Amino acid sequence: MNPDRESGSLFGESAAPPRPSGAAEWITAFCDGGSRGNPGPAGYGVSIEGHDGKKVAELSEFIGKTTNNVAEYSGLLAAVEFALREGHRRLRVVSDSELMVKQIQGRYKVNSPDLRPLYEEAKRRIAGLDAFRIEHVLRGKNKNADRLANLAMDKGMGRNSAPAAPGARPSKPEPPKVLKGYVKGGVIHLIEGELPDGVFVRVTVDRQ
Repeated sequence: MNPDRESGSLFGESAAPPRPSGAAEWITAFCDGGSRGNPGPAGYGVSIEGHDGKKVAELSEFIGKTTNNVAEYSGLLAAVEFALREGHRRLRVVSDSELMVKQIQGRYKVNSPDLRPLYEEAKRRIAGLDAFRIEHVLRGKNKNADRLANLAMDKGMGRNSAPAAPGARPSKPEPPKVLKGYVKGGVIHLIEGELPDGVFVRVTVDRQ
């Protein structure tokens, strides 16, 4: 058993490919995921640092309408996939999701049918590493990953959350888009246009 692996780990050893330069050094992935509505528009963010604390990469992706826990697992999967793809053989994951961390550590059971396949895929990918650790922190110590997750959700919802350039004038907000429709059986039917999943709408009634 590899002494670098956490005691009580769920994951067995696997044959490792030839190590590239720097493969024996640890990298740390700060992971976060969120959902606005739970379920609702969701995304994850991952901030990856090298053993010296310098930024290695930032990952951020909108994943559609789903739950907080699915988004958290999606961030974990992205972090492990990055490590494998880039030849980093030792990965430390930091997350503020106590549920996910303790499930991966084997301290909590995975009863959710939505999380079970993500958990199994995480096990499969982690087994390809030489060493793996995961730990839980409070949200205040995971701010950059939280920022990246929110950027992903903003992007998926069509919001521009990028910081403005110094001295730039704030842009005027776009006027709300008006779509016409009618109600039948308590359901709104659009006459023209369509709305993507996760979009918030305001309905006004025209009785003319």
